[in-house]
This record gives sequence, C-alpha cells and structure tokens, in this order.
Amino acid sequence: MSAQIDPFKAMFVSQLAHRLKGEGRSVIHMEFGQPSTGAPPAAIARAHEVLDADAMGYWESQPLKARICKLYSDRYGVEVAASQIVLTCGASPALVLALSSMFAPGARVATARPGYVAYRNNLKALHMEPVEVDCGAEQGFQITAAALAAIDPAPDGLILASPANPTGTIIPRKELAKIAELCRARGIAVISDEIYHAISYGMDTPSILEVMPQAWVVNSFSKYFSMAGWRLGWLVAPKEGVDAARARMSNLFLTPPSLAQHAGLVAMDCTADLEGHIATYSANRELLLAALPDLGLAKIAPPDGAFYVYADISEFTDDSMQFCMQLLEDTGVATAPGIDFDPVNGHRFMRISFAVSTDQVAEAIKRMKPWFAARNRGSRS
Repeated sequence: MSAQIDPFKAMFVSQLAHRLKGEGRSVIHMEFGQPSTGAPPAAIARAHEVLDADAMGYWESQPLKARICKLYSDRYGVEVAASQIVLTCGASPALVLALSSMFAPGARVATARPGYVAYRNNLKALHMEPVEVDCGAEQGFQITAAALAAIDPAPDGLILASPANPTGTIIPRKELAKIAELCRARGIAVISDEIYHAISYGMDTPSILEVMPQAWVVNSFSKYFSMAGWRLGWLVAPKEGVDAARARMSNLFLTPPSLAQHAGLVAMDCTADLEGHIATYSANRELLLAALPDLGLAKIAPPDGAFYVYADISEFTDDSMQFCMQLLEDTGVATAPGIDFDPVNGHRFMRISFAVSTDQVAEAIKRMKPWFAARNRGSRS
C-alpha cells in the first residue's frame, strides 16, 4: 500500500506568490530556503567552457570528490576517503540513499519537531516511522541527549540538523558529543544533515564526523555555494555502508548532472564570493532581529546559522497557513507557515527566509510594519 505523504504547504504560498507576480504585483520571496544569488561567476564561466567542449554523459567527478575530502580535512580536521563520497542530485536524494541503505521498512527514526518537512515525509514514503521529539524554546528547538535518552524503546536511527531548518539553531559541540556517546551506547544510527554548514553568525558548527566517524552525512551545493538549481550534493557514507549507498544511487538516480559537477569543483574555491553572501545574510539577519519586536514578533528561535527566523505568531493567529496567505495577499511578502515544520504546534509559528538582498529585507519590513500594526490594534484573527 502506498504511503500517505502530506504536501509541502509552502508550495501553496509560492503558487499564490507567482500568480500575484503574474498579475503585476510586486512580490518578495521569503518563503523558500534558497539563496537569491546565483553560482559564483567563475563557476558559471567554467560551465560555459564545458558546454562548448564536452558532450557530457553519466559521470562522477573524481577531482570533485577529492576536493570534498579536502573540505572535511580543512574545515573539521576529519579524514574522509574519496571512496566514502557519493555524489548526488542534491541533498534530497542523499537523504533517501542514507535512509534506505541503513534501515528496513518499519524502522523507527527520531527527528526534532520543528524540523524540515521532508524528514517526516521521506520516512513515511519509505514505510518507516518518524519519532518526532518536541523541541521547544527551552531546548533551543534542538534535540538533546536527555530527550533522546527518554525515548523508550530506543529508536533505530536519528536525523540531526545543525544549523536547523526552520529555526537556524545550532547544537553546541559539547551537546553533540553527548548525543554521539548516547547513540553509540543505545545502538542508534545517525544521519547528520549539514546542508547549512558554513552559514553561521559567530557560533561554531561542528560536523558529526568529529565525534562519531561512523555517522552518515548529507550535504549540498544548494545553500553555502548558492547553487540550488544545479542539483548537486553529496553523501558521506561510512566505509561499511558505501556499497549499499552506491547500489541505490546507480539504480535510483544514476549520477548527478555532469555540468553541475564541473561548476561545483570551481565553486568550492570561490571563497571571496561565498563569504560575501554570508556578509549579506548577516546584515539581513540584523535588520530582521531589530525590526521584528516592533512588529510584535519578539518570541523567535535564535538564528545561530542558516538564513531563517522562526517566529511565534500566537498573539495574532492560530492558523499559520491562513496568516501567511493573507500576509502575502495584502503586502506581497511571501513567508512559510510553521505547520509545515511542526504538525502539532506549527499553527502558531511562521518562518521567514532572509536569503534575499538586503534591499528586499528592508522593503519587506516596510510593508509588514503597518500590516502587523493593524493586527496589534485588533483582536486575534
């Protein structure tokens, strides 16, 4: 029997946003977690060269795999063999590969709630059981070792995300080490989604591989490298899991786009461009953090990394979907309803992505101020 999968409700917001734009309305897209910038210019130039010279085909770039290994050595002090790197069509297939390689149908896998909607839905699609752990503000919206220890019986697996979507919160190094120790003791396999690594604001973002070498790691060129549309990512598999992951990759997805692999290799050394994006995100974050309390959004998750603000809107509504749709209709500012990320408490939260230009963030604030002020004067709707 086919599994029942819920739709990604932010898609409905985006559909309305594009309809309004088609009608001539000015729309600011803050509903999706994708950079508004493109790939670094040098990466695009390399893509043009390849298009003119290479017919391309199914291919897995060995130089790219070697460069990814160097990233782990340089950034984390962790040695990863090129044979452990499986290049994928973005982080989403990497997650499918990891889950299907590690677990059989019926496996119980813990995730934080709120958390990325695809964790829950991928588990359901693979006929596994999501074990969602309620992680509120007092836990930093992140799974802790104590919360994991309280799950009885122990889950078969755990999906970590740090920095997290939708909150941007980061698991501190000491807590990550405690989680790793507990998982080893209880026999819990770990997948770490590290797609937002290198996007942080003064806080360390350790890799799970620093404290648990046998973990599986998902990453992508979509966020830090600003290459969402190129559909390129990777999976770091433990040596004992590589063959299973490769068998699934070759059968389910073949290889990632050849053009993206050529461009991605160049992008990894475009540090000045990429750090310029981080400076923009940091400025956008500061603008929002200064403005949101005046809108009545004082209760937010601390955005330690990524490019999101997850805000409590319970003073205004108990229907985040309707709230976000109305905000878009009235102001042209598109945001994501919290119900996507938390089916229990998400009706009173919204997510704002600040991966846009600083001018767009300033304009969004300008548009939202009177809209929220009108609601502050009235009753909750």
